[in-house]
Amino acid sequence: MSEIGTLLASRYRLERQLGSGGMGVVWLATDELLQRPVAVKQLHATHGMEPRAADEARQRAMREGRLAARLQHTNAIAVHDVTEHDGLPVLVMEYLPSRSLADVLAEQHRMAPETVAVIGSQAVQALAAAHQAGIVHRDIKPGNVLLGDDGTVKIADFGISHAADDIAVTKTGILSGTPAYLAPEIARGKDPSPASDIYALGATLYAAVEGLPPSGEDTENSLVLLHRVAAGAIRPAENAGTLGPVLDRMLDTNPNQRPTPEQLHAALHAVASGHSLPAELTAPLEDRTQVISRISEHTTAVVPPTGGHHGTRLDNTPVAEWNQHTSPQYNTRPSRRPRLIAGLVAVAILLVILAMTQLPSEAPEPAAGTSTASPAELERVVSDYYALLPQHPGNAWPRLGPQLQAQGQQNYDAAWAQIADVTVFSPPATTGDNTVHVGIELTKPDGTRVKEFHQLGLLVEDGAPLINTDTVLHAETITPPPPPPPPAPTKTKEQEGKGEDDKKGEEDKKGEDS
Repeated sequence: MSEIGTLLASRYRLERQLGSGGMGVVWLATDELLQRPVAVKQLHATHGMEPRAADEARQRAMREGRLAARLQHTNAIAVHDVTEHDGLPVLVMEYLPSRSLADVLAEQHRMAPETVAVIGSQAVQALAAAHQAGIVHRDIKPGNVLLGDDGTVKIADFGISHAADDIAVTKTGILSGTPAYLAPEIARGKDPSPASDIYALGATLYAAVEGLPPSGEDTENSLVLLHRVAAGAIRPAENAGTLGPVLDRMLDTNPNQRPTPEQLHAALHAVASGHSLPAELTAPLEDRTQVISRISEHTTAVVPPTGGHHGTRLDNTPVAEWNQHTSPQYNTRPSRRPRLIAGLVAVAILLVILAMTQLPSEAPEPAAGTSTASPAELERVVSDYYALLPQHPGNAWPRLGPQLQAQGQQNYDAAWAQIADVTVFSPPATTGDNTVHVGIELTKPDGTRVKEFHQLGLLVEDGAPLINTDTVLHAETITPPPPPPPPAPTKTKEQEGKGEDDKKGEEDKKGEDS
């Protein structure tokens, strides 16, 4: 890696290091051609990496430069140039004298809702421009929101962004982003979208007024946190004031119910200036299914399957009841529903009588694959499955659906033969129709532990739920420490005495020779 004073591309002189991340190191540098300060991002050295992995890293850096260069907006850090040094890509970006929102929160812990609304109203304009260019940021968080010394707010690091017409080079199955600020659908394995950026910005603004992200922080076990995020478990805001309703809409578990950047900018501007919120941000939602509950380290709230009116608002009023009494669509004029219902009942009775005279007496069997299992039953099936492993793979095999059994039982048994123990550290939780999330820890014979967060898809055949798909959303490997060196051998008294005699004999022999 370069040092202070290094001249890159015969133009950019490195002055001091500003920070580092997963991709590389960021320097403050001087553009000696234009005589201006710039921020230079230098890719980590790829020595020791497999050629394919090194090439992917280089492609990703170049892709970052190409995508970010498309975005020219007052509230986004601009990319000026993409060059190379020692065969590695270097991104030359706008330098903004600033502090990140994360640094400010580390000192202040919380900020006033009106101040946070000003920050959000600028940040969302950058997202609007990015989304119009087909770019999704994927990693909005306090560390990527820069607060300029002049009051300007800019979003930084579009390094893991994705353009709709660009070919992704990140490996499938690997989550991009920071768990505490991921949208629930991303934690469940869905593709990032503009709506997921809105959620991440909402989580960032929530953290600014509350002092922690909506699903909590868990620096020791990111998998447990990821589980809570995927389940949609968030803590009700207590300090948001008039910003609260806006955060609620941004953090809705249904991406389609989140506000557009234009709506959001108007709402945040209203909060910052003390005006009333726009009507579209305060109107009730008929399909709101978000579960919002107070959480702790040991509590996980589960989002029910989407659809219908089975949900809970912030005031713990069921959504169906809330809609009935507060929706402006009700009681606007005298209802004709009683007569309509009476007519429908009469027709239904007639149809039932006709069906009884024409159909066999026995009820038809449910179609194969039709789900009749409750969430509790799905979770029990998953618990029972892992309880059989790794000791009894032969008994666990019949609990798999045809898609997983396509791997062959021999390969299945061989895979589990390499595992010494299985522990479920995050209990199974239903997160959608026939979808269960679970966190497991695999221990290998050499002591290596692998923590994995799985999304399992189940189907029901003849009334029995089967695990048909298995997607690893996140994994962490914990390598055991090297064994301590063996203790030095201890000598017995007889060996010590013999050693003294040998030493004395050598000294006597030397005396005789002299």
